[in-house]
Amino acid sequence: MAINIKLAALMAKKKISLTELAEKIGITQANLSILKTGKGRAIRFSTLEAICKVLKCQPGDILEFGD
Repeated sequence: MAINIKLAALMAKKKISLTELAEKIGITQANLSILKTGKGRAIRFSTLEAICKVLKCQPGDILEFGD
């Protein structure tokens, strides 16, 4: 079992670019890209909260526990 990141699909649905989201939440594009591709090993709650505020979503819309 693993944590799957659904950020790319959510960003496409909300029609927001990596650059725009990175600027709005205050992290680098490189760090957001690592998170978006699922290559990150951790996420700060403050970052998750900022993403949810900008995308108007819940953490469960971004993170999923499964195979």
